[in-house]
Amino acid sequence: MKKIILGLVMIALLSFEMQAQQYEVKIVTSIESIVPNGLGRSRLISANDSRDYKEFTSTQTEEDNTRNKSKRGELRVKGFDETKLLNFFNLGGIRFQNIASNDALIESKINTMLMEGWDLAFVASAVESAGGKGDNNGIFITRYIFKRLKQ
Repeated sequence: MKKIILGLVMIALLSFEMQAQQYEVKIVTSIESIVPNGLGRSRLISANDSRDYKEFTSTQTEEDNTRNKSKRGELRVKGFDETKLLNFFNLGGIRFQNIASNDALIESKINTMLMEGWDLAFVASAVESAGGKGDNNGIFITRYIFKRLKQ
């Protein structure tokens, strides 16, 4: 009976310890141009600076419509890594070699993050394009969201 109670206490303690663990999150964003003729810019972006969202957040109510008075310049992150990627299109159309090159660079970044103890938690992607007649603008954006235990 003592062993069963001791076992249950150990399980409860381990469960509590696992719930109390805190994680840190890192986001890496790839922006790949889908602008024809190779005119766009494609990049892999990873911020080195951090921001506390609370400093730039205000609460809106009907009675009090005060705005956060922070300056946009304070919001900008100036410390970030920027890796050049190739555009999806050139004068000849879709460049599959460019896509493969981008994949190799993104794969290298992900592998490095994994070696640094990060776990790939989520991936979210989207395409932005006006989509109207003669649309010559657009990007393909992917956010890689990593997490690891705080050190």
